[in-house]
Amino acid sequence: MAEVIALVDYGAGNLHSVENALRKVGAHVTVTADPDVIRAADRIVLPGVGSFKACAEGLHAEKGAVEAMHERVFVGGAPFLGICVGMQLLATRGLEHGETPGLGWIDGAVRLIEPTDTSVKVPHMGWNDVAPLPHAQGHEVVAEGEAYFLHSYHFKVRHHEDVLAMTDHGGGLVAAVGRDNFLGVQFHPEKSQAYGLDLLSRFLEWTP
Repeated sequence: MAEVIALVDYGAGNLHSVENALRKVGAHVTVTADPDVIRAADRIVLPGVGSFKACAEGLHAEKGAVEAMHERVFVGGAPFLGICVGMQLLATRGLEHGETPGLGWIDGAVRLIEPTDTSVKVPHMGWNDVAPLPHAQGHEVVAEGEAYFLHSYHFKVRHHEDVLAMTDHGGGLVAAVGRDNFLGVQFHPEKSQAYGLDLLSRFLEWTP
């Protein structure tokens, strides 16, 4: 019986492109915000584009979805992938349009990108390197390569061991975070062609 991937639907703008990419690599995807479906899923993917505040409010507006994700990931041990703002929502808080609480799964804050090189433009948009950190070598999902980024805010992670990969845009930016059976990527796998599809394939095979 094929595994069910719960793609959490809370109005995120990249929902259908992520769904299409997951289906392309053979995933059996259920687009849902139903807490019971999330609790029963084999794996969970949380997409997201736009502002941290809007995404956090949209996610919390889906009654029981946050609690179901937490239960399935932390009690049930299901692998979890957050994408773009879906990754940023793992933070303790976001500082876009005021301060907004995040899920608090990884300690840190989402802040405006402030390049050390003033010639570097914000947003960080386009293809850039994904460089796994030495302590994350051997991690099954995030590999070295190039991916497509589009963001003006970045995840300033408090504990170095929670960072899986970095990129550079006028200074180092976190490209991927993770711990145990959950991770998040700042870039867009669904827009990253072969690199992104390979990453999604590895996520489907990941057995943390």
